[in-house]
Amino acid sequence: MTDTKTEVKKGGLVEALFNVGAHLGYSRARRHASMKNMIFGNKGKTDIIDLAESARLLEESLEFVRSLGASGKMVLFVGGKPEVRDIVRSAAESLSMPYVAGRWIGGTLTNFSEIKKRIKRLADLSSDRDAGTLAKKYTKKERVLIDREIARLEENFGGLAGMENLPHALLVVDTRAEAIAVKEANDLGIPVVGIMNSDCDLSKVQHPIIGNDAARTSVRFFIDEAVRSFRAGASGAVAKSEIINTQPKTAGNTSPA
Repeated sequence: MTDTKTEVKKGGLVEALFNVGAHLGYSRARRHASMKNMIFGNKGKTDIIDLAESARLLEESLEFVRSLGASGKMVLFVGGKPEVRDIVRSAAESLSMPYVAGRWIGGTLTNFSEIKKRIKRLADLSSDRDAGTLAKKYTKKERVLIDREIARLEENFGGLAGMENLPHALLVVDTRAEAIAVKEANDLGIPVVGIMNSDCDLSKVQHPIIGNDAARTSVRFFIDEAVRSFRAGASGAVAKSEIINTQPKTAGNTSPA
């Protein structure tokens, strides 16, 4: 996360969103019906997102994130698409929060009691390996199998290490791609902060952040703003509309894949 910041004045947030390519939606054919009122127009076959409305929703969602920080709540970061995994992981780790930056395992929330067992298994095996206990208890062949098990557990549950209870909220990148995670959260009444493009279902998310969810520049912008807001809440600071200067000089390479 960069520490270089500048205060957004009136209209500045819309400009910042434009600079990171947040206005670029998908084709009209892919547009979800719930997003109709979020579309400003079209350029060629690409939907152009209404950034004035997007900025309004972003500020509301960031205020919710700030309140989570102020209350010391746990936020589970979710984003399994290859192009955003490192952004999600880095943001979560910067706040010491859990994350899923890979495939969502069904039941992660709705069957959390079983997931906790897998998390504990990972912790126990890793601890024994680091302490040299495995070398004393198992043969070389058995240790190879255990190392493979640790690798599988790490891949699936490594980001959840230390998560003893269900999170108070989810921050999800691309709610369409992470539909199972969103459904589990909805089933349990856990609010979702969703970074979502024109192909996502707006009705499934309580705190939407509407914009390009496929380009790293726009996703990083949204995630950085969420992290800043959480920290502002945690420190007791009054949340002000700020942006982090990670915008590229042009938005020409920010089209969704």
